This record gives sequence, structure tokens and C-alpha cells, in this order.
Amino acid sequence: MLLYVERTAIADVKIIMAKKIGDARGFFSEVYNRRAFAEAGIDLEFVQDNHAFSARRGTLRGLHFQSPPYAQDKLIRVTRGRALDVAVDLRKSSVSFGRHVSVELSAENWRQILVPIGFAHGYVTLEPDTEILYKVTNYYAPDHDHGLAWNDPALAIDWGIAASDVILSDKDRRHPTLADLPSYFD
Repeated sequence: MLLYVERTAIADVKIIMAKKIGDARGFFSEVYNRRAFAEAGIDLEFVQDNHAFSARRGTLRGLHFQSPPYAQDKLIRVTRGRALDVAVDLRKSSVSFGRHVSVELSAENWRQILVPIGFAHGYVTLEPDTEILYKVTNYYAPDHDHGLAWNDPALAIDWGIAASDVILSDKDRRHPTLADLPSYFD
């Protein structure tokens, strides 16, 4: 497996590219190999895979995270369509607290993003019929499931889509701003 790891503006958030071998029949790609990831300095044990489908462009999911002891690292990729993926640093002691990284993920560019524990994560679909697969390092724990307001002015996230075109769940409409969020990651 050939693996390329790219740093982002926040060093703990990484872009990962796996080699994609193609011919007239299609392609093959080993998108995750624990040994190759460990050799690249990413030694995580993933315990659950999630698959999300969004029928409409503008579907925004997030910004979500789980609090300790059920916090999760996430490895996210798009298998169909295109999405803007965002990670917001919630670690109070971090020099990048409250800052974010955003990256476009698509079936075409074959990028993955590693979002570590201590970050809120979300994405907005930029095309209809977008599918996202992601691995996590801890199981879903409803009592530790939290969120951050996607449109918090203090975060200044450019989602690449007009706010009037965003499609949200009722749950995602009610998340607090960063200023009102309890400190989960000291």
C-alpha cells in the first residue's frame, strides 16, 4: 500500500491519500491498512465503520463529537459525490483552539481526512447522492454525543454554500456556540 500523508494548518488533522490503481475495468485501492498507517505515524485501532448517504446537495451534518471516555478519532472519505469536510479544534489548551480545517473530499480526488479526538467534525454535501464512509476508534455512546453550532460566527467557517441552501436535522439546529459549549477537552 502506498500512502501519502499531508499535514494541514492544524498539524493533528491530516489528509491521507491511498494509491488508486486503475485500468479499463475500473480501479483498486487499499484505503486502510493498519500496518501502513502505523508506519506513517497513525497508530489507531478503529472499532466501527459508518456509512452515510445524503440525497440532496446542501445536506449538512455536524458539527459532532463524543466526549471522554467515549471520544473518537475519525477517518473520513467520500465514495460517491463530493463534500466539504470540517474539523474544529475543541482542545482548550491547544494553540489552535476554536480554529478549523476544511477540505474537499470526493470520489474523484480520493482524499481521506483524519480528525483526531478533541475536534468537532461536520460536512456539507456539494453534490446530490453523496456517500461518506468513516471509521471511528470508539463505539457510539448516545449520552456522550454532543455538537457545536455549524454557523457560529466566531468560527467563521465558509461552508461553500449559502446558509439558505443548508439542510439540517432538528438536532443540528440546536447545538450551542463555542462560547456556550462546556469544556470537554482540557
